[in-house]
Amino acid sequence: MLRRCAPGPPGSQPLRRALPPAAPAVRRRLRECAARIPEAGAVLELLEKCPEHQKKGGFPVVVFEGLDATGKTTVTQSVKDTLNAVLLRSPPACISQWRAIFDDEPAPIKRAFYAAGNYILASEIAKASTRAPVIIDRYWHSTAAYTIATETNGKVQDLPPAHDEVYQWPEDLLKPDLVLLLTVDPEERVWRLQRRGLEKTKEEAELEANSLFRQRVEESYRRMVNPACQEVDASPSKEEVLKTVLQLIKKHCAL
Repeated sequence: MLRRCAPGPPGSQPLRRALPPAAPAVRRRLRECAARIPEAGAVLELLEKCPEHQKKGGFPVVVFEGLDATGKTTVTQSVKDTLNAVLLRSPPACISQWRAIFDDEPAPIKRAFYAAGNYILASEIAKASTRAPVIIDRYWHSTAAYTIATETNGKVQDLPPAHDEVYQWPEDLLKPDLVLLLTVDPEERVWRLQRRGLEKTKEEAELEANSLFRQRVEESYRRMVNPACQEVDASPSKEEVLKTVLQLIKKHCAL
């Protein structure tokens, strides 16, 4: 369960309901809606097969976080190739086909799906990290940051204060060695999205239409602790960004 913290302000209570604090809460929430959503039962079945306490292998585990079009796909693939690593994504492939179904559900159910994906992914990380470095495209911090930003109205100042327990990593979830947060200038990010020409997710459309929401997401990322995010400017060339990322990995991880 989460570490005991001093109670946060009343406004942070909905966040704790929307963001399951540990695997038992995730399973309970999926079980409650399985009769109405058959896919919830399928996710629950996969989750039940995962050992309760996942342990990382001897190779480093590095997570890349950031908004869409900050270069995660390019950087993660380049780092994978450079380090001969295993590349994993959240939600994992075994449940990603149900993403659209859960995106249309109320926030607590939607976040239970993404949280379950993190625990299922942890099982994959545990196995993969015994034989090679592991690079991950999004993990728990994305689930938490988007939940916090969605459930909070207004400006960055209206977020739960730094050190609130909503920014804490769940104690029963396998931790990475390093989390890198890729950031780019807002105008540059929108230009990259337009150039890609891909259909926007609901959250991406909200990011583009609502600068306050984008600011809340980014600030939530920055307030995450245990582990915190190391911010990387992803505006330069992909070669420069890769060089910076590899230096950070070398500095923080045993390779």
